[in-house]
Amino acid sequence: MPEQSSDIGALVRGIRTAVSPFRSVLRELHGSYSSVSDGTVADYIPELAGADPAWFGIAAAGAADGQLFEAGHSGLEFTIQSIAKPFVFGLALEDNGRENVAERVGVEPTGDAFNSIIKLDEGSHRPHNPMVNAGAIATAALLKGDTQVARLNRLLDMFGRYIGRRPKVDVAVFASERHTGHRNRAIAHLLLNFGMLPPNVEEVLDLYFQACSVLVTARDLAMMAATLANGGVNPLTGERALQARYVQDVLSVMYTCGMYDYAGQWAYEVGLPAKSGVAGGVITVVPGRMGMAVFSPPLDSHGNSVRGVAVCRELSRRFGLHCFSSAPAADGAQLPWPAPGAATSPQPA
Repeated sequence: MPEQSSDIGALVRGIRTAVSPFRSVLRELHGSYSSVSDGTVADYIPELAGADPAWFGIAAAGAADGQLFEAGHSGLEFTIQSIAKPFVFGLALEDNGRENVAERVGVEPTGDAFNSIIKLDEGSHRPHNPMVNAGAIATAALLKGDTQVARLNRLLDMFGRYIGRRPKVDVAVFASERHTGHRNRAIAHLLLNFGMLPPNVEEVLDLYFQACSVLVTARDLAMMAATLANGGVNPLTGERALQARYVQDVLSVMYTCGMYDYAGQWAYEVGLPAKSGVAGGVITVVPGRMGMAVFSPPLDSHGNSVRGVAVCRELSRRFGLHCFSSAPAADGAQLPWPAPGAATSPQPA
C-alpha cells in the first residue's frame, strides 16, 4: 500500500507540473536564450572540448516536495566539475568540524581566478576558501576513510544522498584531468610545502579529480540544490544529506565565493547562493523554496555558463528571489512554492 501511495503522489506531482505556469516560464526562457551564441566551450580539459555548444537544459525542484520542472536537455549527463566543491566542503565539515576545517581552508572571497597559485605564498598559506581549486584540494584531503577506495565510496554515497541515486565517475574525464592537471599538481605541492596537505599528494589529487568527474544531469543538480534549500534533507527521499548545522556554512561560501571571480557581481545582481562548473553547469539555491540548475557548455571569461548566468539572473528578477529584495515579483509572477511563512492561497493552473 505505501508503494501505491507513492506512485499516486508521483502521478499527482506530474499532473501539477504539466499544467503549471512555472513550467511555461522555463520553456520560455529556454526558447529565449537558446539562440545566444556567446561564450566558448572549455578545452583545457581535453574531454570537455567535445561538448556541443547547443546543449542547454534548465531544471528546478521544490524544497518542500521535490516537484520537478524542466526544459531542454535537463536529462543529459555531464561532469559536475567545480559544483562538487561546496558538497565536498560539507562532508569535510561533518568529518572534522568547523574549527579543524578552518585550520586548512578559509572562507574569504578572492578576486583571483579559481586556479590561482600566487596568494598561497602570502600570509597564513591557507587557501582563501573551499570554492577555489587550492581550497578544494585542501578540503578533499580532509575526507575520512582508511583507503583511497573507501574515501571515493564515501564521496559517491554523499552525492547519492543529495541526488537520490548513487552517481558514477566519468573515467575518461577523470583520466583527462589527471593527465593534464599540472597546475593543480603544482598547487597541491605548494600546499604540501606549507603543511596544508598530507604527504599522499597523488591520492588527494585523484580524489579531487574524481569528485570533479562525477556524472550528473541538470535534474540531479536541481535536486541537490533543493536538498540544501530544505535544510540538508532530500525532499523526495527524506534522507538527510548534510547535518543541519553545516547547511549555513555551505550556503554562505556559495553566496560569497561560488561564481569564481564573478561572485561579487552575481551577489549584487542575482543575490542567491550558487556554484558553477566549467562543464557548463550552474546550481542555485533559494533557501526554503527551491533549487535551480542550468546546463549549457559555452563559458564566459570567468568560467561561468553564459546561458546559465542569464537564466538565473532573469528568474531572480522575475520572481523577486534576491535575498535582500523587498520589491514584489515582476508582473505578479509566483513560484509554485511560497516563501517560508508566507500566507498561501490556491495557485492558478
